[in-house]
Amino acid sequence: MKITAAVLHRTKKPFRVETLDLEPPRAGEVLVRVQAAGVCHSDWHVAQGDTQHPLPVVCGHEGCGLIEALGPGVSGLREGQRVALNWQPSCGKCFYCARGRPALCAEYTDPVWRGGLLDGTPRLSLNGKPVYHYCALACFAEKAVVPAISCVPIGEDLPGPVAALLGCAVATGAGAVANTAAVPAGASVAVLGAGGVGLCAVAAARAAGAEVVLAIDKVAAKESVARRMGATHFAAADANPFAKVRELTGGRGADFVFEAVGHPKLQEQCLRLVRPGGTVVLVGLSPMGSATNLPGAVLTRRELTVMGSYYGSIDAARDFPKFADDYRARRLPLDALITRTYDLAEINEAYSALLAGELARAVIVF
Repeated sequence: MKITAAVLHRTKKPFRVETLDLEPPRAGEVLVRVQAAGVCHSDWHVAQGDTQHPLPVVCGHEGCGLIEALGPGVSGLREGQRVALNWQPSCGKCFYCARGRPALCAEYTDPVWRGGLLDGTPRLSLNGKPVYHYCALACFAEKAVVPAISCVPIGEDLPGPVAALLGCAVATGAGAVANTAAVPAGASVAVLGAGGVGLCAVAAARAAGAEVVLAIDKVAAKESVARRMGATHFAAADANPFAKVRELTGGRGADFVFEAVGHPKLQEQCLRLVRPGGTVVLVGLSPMGSATNLPGAVLTRRELTVMGSYYGSIDAARDFPKFADDYRARRLPLDALITRTYDLAEINEAYSALLAGELARAVIVF
């Protein structure tokens, strides 16, 4: 079938909206009519070459849609069902899945990063030549063939843009707070970066009962949305956030510091924000090949814990419905997160606005 999709042919070049060929779903796969797809920095890392991936590629890893067709052997799903898409499918059987860590699944990581579906091959093509799928989803397209295990039913009542965000911003940010760090009530929390992921961390920390939730961002205008998402305080990155943290915590530093940008220098600055005995959680993805200097002497003398959080340490089948319920109960005010929606033809404008700091989260709506 013919579909319209945003294709990245070369790094550091704009996305091109083109007509592609899409094969029907094979065994264990489904065809999804995409309703909404989030505009995330992770796709921009691919576009800039910071994340290496086979090209040409259809990006888009944060989405939702309706199942239109089931491939052979698919059970537990039905045509017409609304699903949020999980970009880290898990086998349920490997060492990590068996220990409750499906985000680290060893079975499917390699085929996904080779740009195909779980059998290692793509379903997209242009003029007979393969076009690859980012994260086995490729949802910057009106339709996508995806692994059935990447589909999590989430109900019909959530707005499309909100349902799409469950698949990355919410899972990554809120999951880091709830799953990776298990932030307790009464804690003090600082979050570096008030983009989609960071703001979801802010909302989850407040929902967990954190007493102090400080959002830090280089764009001072982000204060309004940060407070709507649950921040008790805000600091501009150029206005000495270190002094602000100490002011709010009796001079100690925050119990938990989340870095949600993926910048090595910001990751290093977390050590100045966290209290002795506290925890730093690295949530943002740094460019491949970059390095972060976390001095061992500082970690040892201050008894600091530094944790990585990949995809919020989630179990998608468990956590997507939970996050949806948190939205329904107004514990996660995700409507405040969505700054603007775009058509697919406006994808390059959406990324320009994101990079200019004008957006908390933008969503492409089909």
